[in-house]
Amino acid sequence: MRGWLALLFAFVATALSVAETRPASGNPRQEFPDKLVAAAIERTNHSVKYVSDYVHLDYPGGDVPADTGVCSDEIIRAYRAVGVDLQKEVHEDMVKNWPMYPAKSKWHQKHPDPSIDHRRVPNLMVFFSRKGESLPISSRAEDYSPGEIVTWDLGGDVPHIGMLVSVGSKESGRLLVVHNIGQGPKMEDVLFRWKLTGHYRYFGPPPHGSH
Repeated sequence: MRGWLALLFAFVATALSVAETRPASGNPRQEFPDKLVAAAIERTNHSVKYVSDYVHLDYPGGDVPADTGVCSDEIIRAYRAVGVDLQKEVHEDMVKNWPMYPAKSKWHQKHPDPSIDHRRVPNLMVFFSRKGESLPISSRAEDYSPGEIVTWDLGGDVPHIGMLVSVGSKESGRLLVVHNIGQGPKMEDVLFRWKLTGHYRYFGPPPHGSH
């Protein structure tokens, strides 16, 4: 009997030791999207005037004045809050893969510009599809998850961008989207309000040294 008790105590002690060293979340892959969603929701606490003017930015880590911005700036700020600088990531990819981006054909640029390129939705669409995952565009709300990016055409080839978060609409049950369409960052049930043009998942660049 004593032998069985000794084995039982040893098993329990080993299990407790393993549990203490395990990450609290139990799912490291979920940590980044959880933090990204929290950062996007936090953006809705800020008062931001919709200003689309060209602004010369520092590089890297540059941003327009905190109380101004467009739809893409809210995505940029959410990612930057969790350690991903889209200004740097987009610029570096555009330098290496300039023909793959619409900057030359759409805005007649002759070379990448780190002050504006990452703030343009069509560029972000190319970047997310290249460096993240381009997901199917679906009319089913259950096909979308928190932390994913969606883009729309508002009409007249005017693009828009937002991020799905983990809060559901009380009316429709759909995930809400953090976006800025002119009234500052809001969390609203707008997933299917306009024509969807893109659906992406991007959880940052791979760790340094990984392949």
